[in-house]
Amino acid sequence: MAAAVAMRSGSGSDGGGGGYDKAGMDSGKYVRYTPEQVEALERVYAECPKPSSSRRQQLLRDCPILANIEPKQIKVWFQNRRCRDKQRKEASRLQAVNRKLTAMNKLLMEENERLQKQVSQLVHENAYMKQQLQNPSLGNDTSCESNVTTPQNPLRDASNPSGLLTIAEETLTEFLSKATGTAVDWVPMPGMKPGPDSFGIVAVSHGCRGVAARACGLVNLEPTKIVEILKDRPSWFRDCRSLEVFTMFPAGNGGTIELVYMQMYAPTTLVPARDFWTLRYTTTMEDGSLVVCERSLSGSGGGPSTASAQQFVRAEMLPSGYLVRPCEGGGSIVHIVDHLDLEAWSVPEVLRPLYESSRVVAQKMTTAALRHIRQIAQETSGEVVYALGRQPAVLRTFSQRLSRGFNDAISGFNDDGWSVMGGDGIEDVIIACNAKKVRNTSTSANAFVTPGGVICAKASMLLQSVPPAVLVRFLREHRSEWADYNFDAYSASSLKTSSCSLPGLRPMRFSGSQIIMPLAHTVENEEILEVVRLEGQALTHDDGLMSRDIHLLQLCTGIDEKSMGSCFQLVFAPIDELFPDDAPLISSGFRVIPLDMKTDGTPAGRTLDLASSLEVGSTAQPTGDASMDDCNLRSVLTIAFQFPYEMHLQDSVATMARQYVRSIVSSVQRVSMAISPSRSGLNAGQKIISGFPEAPTLARWICQSYQFHLGVELLRQADDAGEALLKMLWDYEDAILCCSFKEKPVFTFANEMGLNMLETSLVALQDLSLDKIFDEAGRKALYNEIPKLMEQGYVYLPGGVCLSGMGRHVSFEQAVAWKVLGEDNNVHCLAFCFVNWSFV
Repeated sequence: MAAAVAMRSGSGSDGGGGGYDKAGMDSGKYVRYTPEQVEALERVYAECPKPSSSRRQQLLRDCPILANIEPKQIKVWFQNRRCRDKQRKEASRLQAVNRKLTAMNKLLMEENERLQKQVSQLVHENAYMKQQLQNPSLGNDTSCESNVTTPQNPLRDASNPSGLLTIAEETLTEFLSKATGTAVDWVPMPGMKPGPDSFGIVAVSHGCRGVAARACGLVNLEPTKIVEILKDRPSWFRDCRSLEVFTMFPAGNGGTIELVYMQMYAPTTLVPARDFWTLRYTTTMEDGSLVVCERSLSGSGGGPSTASAQQFVRAEMLPSGYLVRPCEGGGSIVHIVDHLDLEAWSVPEVLRPLYESSRVVAQKMTTAALRHIRQIAQETSGEVVYALGRQPAVLRTFSQRLSRGFNDAISGFNDDGWSVMGGDGIEDVIIACNAKKVRNTSTSANAFVTPGGVICAKASMLLQSVPPAVLVRFLREHRSEWADYNFDAYSASSLKTSSCSLPGLRPMRFSGSQIIMPLAHTVENEEILEVVRLEGQALTHDDGLMSRDIHLLQLCTGIDEKSMGSCFQLVFAPIDELFPDDAPLISSGFRVIPLDMKTDGTPAGRTLDLASSLEVGSTAQPTGDASMDDCNLRSVLTIAFQFPYEMHLQDSVATMARQYVRSIVSSVQRVSMAISPSRSGLNAGQKIISGFPEAPTLARWICQSYQFHLGVELLRQADDAGEALLKMLWDYEDAILCCSFKEKPVFTFANEMGLNMLETSLVALQDLSLDKIFDEAGRKALYNEIPKLMEQGYVYLPGGVCLSGMGRHVSFEQAVAWKVLGEDNNVHCLAFCFVNWSFV
């Protein structure tokens, strides 16, 4: 190793070179370390880059070869060594950014060239049209026909290899014209801006047949690895149920031709699934680029027999695929094109935007593929480290299994063993049974092996003016407001060797709180995998020594504020607390899919049962007074819950599942009304509080009663009326709570600070009673003051601790309670104001 140089300064300060004068050298000179000295220092640096003063002193004592070096000089050497290390890392990072910028610049230049060609063609078309208008006799002349639109090539004979090779070559030409040419009029994807921090350039089609999307970006993987990953579509495309290669034979240039049959899941219970019969051509270009292109062989026929595919609608894949080009300095530039005709005519009109939107295809397929290979690239390079020591591939498998189980429940394919059970005359919830789905497929010792099956209860509804991300986040963070933990306990106990029959559920008590432990997330936080622990307590002495906690493996999709996903999901499954890698997963949850804005004259602002408008062409007439600007918030919600059962309990579990999902639907509808941006939470609250005055009237009564009893104004300008006064009360700095004047007071209203203190919403507020929020000391203090409160109309309560709706402790400095009088001077309710509260 070359000798290292250390600078000596005469300052003698810690930040300088150490002021080393004992060797008779002048201040400001340099001292040269010997290779042996550098080697000794490097060994210590490898163990401890930043040694303490005592460690440096110990180093000088243990290494005689460093005896002529001052301690301060040793400190400076380590400082310089850390600085060089940091500079190398920064240089490496800048080189990586430079490579990415170079590749991005190349992509932008190509895109600019494509746009210039398109402009030139449009100018040519414009000139030709002007000429036609000026001279009508040229109207039949087609010699100047634009080449922007790709002609529809007739399908060749697919029964022999030569015919398939002709189709493959045509598919390659058409695909390349879309990936790098002007065959499709591409427009930038809304919300996707190219740049050094962007994962790629995304565009969607405009005015072409079907729906199409294109993405290109830089991925730090070799081209062959990228092609291998992308061809395995079920590993990254969550809507892909299966992909089977029926025939494969070699083609020219070392390429291969494959006949492929692919099935896709249905996104909701209200539409049939899709399948494709395609030709896939893999080849290498002259410049070393790899290409995988694909197209449908026919609109129908081919693949499995009609009987096995009766639950599918045959869709068409127009020339699509992947172009992977090696990049200088490592990595690859990837071009992805997806062009589909999803046969939108076969679904109800209200759901057709899911099949007619190029943006949906871009989010579900195109960008999902690019994100997946970028995720694997980061995992391969070691940039991503996951919790609990799990390997990235294992955690990714858990996410895929959760999604696949949820999709299986929604689609309910016959060849998987699903069959629809008879209903109770009200067709709002579909009950399906799968007797083949016996939980003995796991090698885990805790796998449930009793003969039985799985009951699935599922329903769909249309949501209007409800932000999907907000709804899914609410369902995730406030599980106690919609879930019944007894049913969670039943599902969890079914995974044990000692099964728990439905009638004999052990009595349990749950705190209502949940502990969320993150496991993994994707690069852009599109998906989050986590373990949820619901704390339970046995109520009988026999169960006292047993852990009664419920553990759930949970997958959240699209809850991040910056998410650009096509669907928002909360999917979970009970797991054993040991959480083995082969744990059986029975998925349940929610999926919200936003629909594109569609001006159809239907006012927004109401949650509807979609079953009333399923007929194609039907026109639902909801009532409401929200503005038409909220139509872009329309979405479809699908709920599916699965319950294991033993054979003799099938009917009981089916009845329980139907009632449980109906209760969840009701809860979600109430929550949707509360979080709808088309109306404030206050306006929603005044409709939810049954038997109480409108919120503005209640706000006026609260303020007037406070001034009447205490002689001071609660709010400045309290003489204002209507929405203005309500707005001031809603934004008041302290927590205001109102409860009913009954034997067991129940909360009926709270301002924003009050909802924050109780960690609840206006919808769930009514589930809380006054005695639940106070601890024992607080309840005793309140009961002691009730006679005084009834006599003089108000009372001050000392500071103390109360509980939020999530079970957290909240301290407050002081509280005041007063009687709220109505117009007839009768006591209408009790109001509380908590001053200076905070979570403990």
